Amino acid sequence: MKKQQFSIQQLLLQQLHVPTQLLTSYTTLGLHEREVMLLLQLQRFIQDGIDFPTPDQLAQYVTMSEKECALILRGLIQKGMLTIDQQEEQGQKLKEAYCLNPLWEKLFKVNHHQQSEEETSEGTIFILFEQEFGRPLSPFEIETINAWLDQDKISPALIKAGLREAVLMSKLNFKYIDRILREWMKKGIQSVEQARRSSKEYHARKANSSIQSSQKRDTSFYYNWLEGEE
Repeated sequence: MKKQQFSIQQLLLQQLHVPTQLLTSYTTLGLHEREVMLLLQLQRFIQDGIDFPTPDQLAQYVTMSEKECALILRGLIQKGMLTIDQQEEQGQKLKEAYCLNPLWEKLFKVNHHQQSEEETSEGTIFILFEQEFGRPLSPFEIETINAWLDQDKISPALIKAGLREAVLMSKLNFKYIDRILREWMKKGIQSVEQARRSSKEYHARKANSSIQSSQKRDTSFYYNWLEGEE
């Protein structure tokens, strides 16, 4: 019986090429290890000719359940790291396929392959929110942050300032943060310094009015944007 020879060529064909920059920069894009692993699994499936693997297929190769894979995939799409495209199959029917181009475009930039300061800052917003909330963000919460950035054109620095105020006021929820940001928009506030000044002016006026001792509390000069609401 002829001994099967070891084929280096076959071994190389089975390799998955992972950009070093993905491993060194994924945190600046607001990605977690579980998301990166799922993206790599998607890349492997696509390389093997399976352009639209199901959450069940992906779950067979990771320590995440089918439901977790589906939620993470949805989150990656909402974060703008992944798209679902339609491809024509031999000039006949259309088929769906995952496309990782948005991820690679964010990762590699024409300007010496470096991200702009603004985009890097946007990526860290998701990390900061998840750190403060102590859990992954839901698809709705990710969509809310994207709406602040893309639709309302609120700067990443101002969104972070709103998050800090919510933390300091012990009102850590998206409704409260949204109310803070919209109050600032109404007043024409566009910088963190303007927001701080507005907050201090509010408390200076409030300090001149009588406050019942039973309701007195230390707010560290931060405005209770939803006073009276629970």
